[in-house]
Amino acid sequence: MSALVCRMFENVDAPAWDAFVHAHPHGTFFHRAGWAGVLTTAFRHQPLYLLAERSREIRGVLPLVEVRTRLFGHALISTPFCVQGGPLALDEAAEAALLGAAATLMDETGARSCELRGAVSPGLAGDVWQSAPALYDTFRKRMPADEEAALKAIPRKQRAVVRKGISAAFEVRAQRSIEPFYSLYAESVRNLGTPVFPRSYVGALLAAFPKSAEIFMVYDDGVPLCGVLAFSFRDEILPYYAGGGRLSRERGGHDFMYWALMRSAIARGLTLFDFGRSKANTGAHKFKCNWGFTPMPLDYRVRLAAGAEMPERNPLNPKYQRLITVWKHLPLPVANALGPHIVRGLG
Repeated sequence: MSALVCRMFENVDAPAWDAFVHAHPHGTFFHRAGWAGVLTTAFRHQPLYLLAERSREIRGVLPLVEVRTRLFGHALISTPFCVQGGPLALDEAAEAALLGAAATLMDETGARSCELRGAVSPGLAGDVWQSAPALYDTFRKRMPADEEAALKAIPRKQRAVVRKGISAAFEVRAQRSIEPFYSLYAESVRNLGTPVFPRSYVGALLAAFPKSAEIFMVYDDGVPLCGVLAFSFRDEILPYYAGGGRLSRERGGHDFMYWALMRSAIARGLTLFDFGRSKANTGAHKFKCNWGFTPMPLDYRVRLAAGAEMPERNPLNPKYQRLITVWKHLPLPVANALGPHIVRGLG
């Protein structure tokens, strides 16, 4: 049997990489090769994607990215700004090779931590790959095969809000233009006290995934209420970034938007609705539970350099509360100008 080799990803590997991810039972949209270019373009992060091969056949992949910022330090993450991105392998030998290569890269780059957003086989984790703090839950659910059954599956109180939007005859448009989505999203995250990512990030995602990334907008008599940037992968739809203003909250725009997206997904033959991740004890977490989704903890693993502390980029950390309060009251143009310089280290 030929030796197992671990090497760096090259652009010519993209088709084979994506084919491997698509075929792997634990592959996700966030493992796709296109994220490497997106994170470079939008945030100037350095991709260090790894492949494990035997006889030139891919046996495993790890989409590792170097994140180096003045505010939040130096780390390797798989994958920043993503829910998932941990090692995908066909066997433990390939997974062990990827973990070993990641540890070597961490030592060579001087990163203080290496975060894997995905599980590690129990026999390989040891004391090196520690469990990260349990901050996030994910929400995934199979959708009924038809629209009527899907609507009935929504819990009664949320279904009533959805029906309110249906009665109001909101208009839904699938589009690839960044506005007015970005402006609505930027306002939403400012109101939450969170820095916004650059507009170029949305453009990079749409360019990298032309068949798998789309913006859904909801309009009320021509006025934009809310919008969501959604991804599709295999048989699932993933509403990922959503935003809307005060009028959307008053009119139930968000509830109708997610219903419209679910209805569109069913019409396309998709069967799984992935509501993304949310931190426990937040409004987003409660909202998803109210839609009848069951939270499932995400298993992230971290390797720390000698003397390093567990990374804390969590906005619920008490030490950030004063900054969050100030940020909520910043004029929107100021928040939009400062946000992209800060958020690149928060992925």
